[in-house]
Amino acid sequence: MPQPDLVIFDCDGVLVDSEIIAARIEAELLTSAGYEISAEEISETYAGLTFKDIMMRVEEKSRVPFQASLIDRAEDLVDRRLRSDVRAVDGVHEAVAAVTAPRCICSNSRTERIEFMLEKVHLLPFFSGRIFSSLETPSGKSKPAPDVFLFAAAKLQADPANTFVIEDSVHGVTGARTAGMRVIGFTGAAHSYPGHADALTEAGAETVIRRWAELKSVISALSEWSADA
Repeated sequence: MPQPDLVIFDCDGVLVDSEIIAARIEAELLTSAGYEISAEEISETYAGLTFKDIMMRVEEKSRVPFQASLIDRAEDLVDRRLRSDVRAVDGVHEAVAAVTAPRCICSNSRTERIEFMLEKVHLLPFFSGRIFSSLETPSGKSKPAPDVFLFAAAKLQADPANTFVIEDSVHGVTGARTAGMRVIGFTGAAHSYPGHADALTEAGAETVIRRWAELKSVISALSEWSADA
């Protein structure tokens, strides 16, 4: 049975249902700062980006200037809410445990945030020592740049072409595909929206799953397809 060299999980909106929490807070902050936007719009358009990148893109689009202090305020408010409210996505513990290939996390969140979320939902032991934050790579470039994916593959001696990435955002899919990796889209978290699966497919995901119970069979099927190709 062919095996991937590595299976990479995004964190927010994949392992933990945190994207919707962050989107609500970020929407409130941007609206109060002069740019009216909904949590749904942030989820659909900007999911997978850091708040700094979201703010810069909104500034460029709207010409509404934001104070840099908004970034620190967002980080603080989101951290506090996540510490109290974050939950694991249904079925994720069993799905991660069933992955027999080496696994890791590649995320745009800070390592500290990833670790406290995973600890809260009892996922940290699955990824201890294998958590990669784009903010802490040599380049510091966040997704959709491919840097964090390539950095993780190099550290774990994995061939990018034989690496699978599970991503919930167009920006994450774009980064993983640019890194030369194979992508499985995921739409099973609370921030999912109409057309989500189509958007991930158009960005380069080979297939999209909504339930974690599908992961093991999908990885097996795609690995077989690659071996037969």
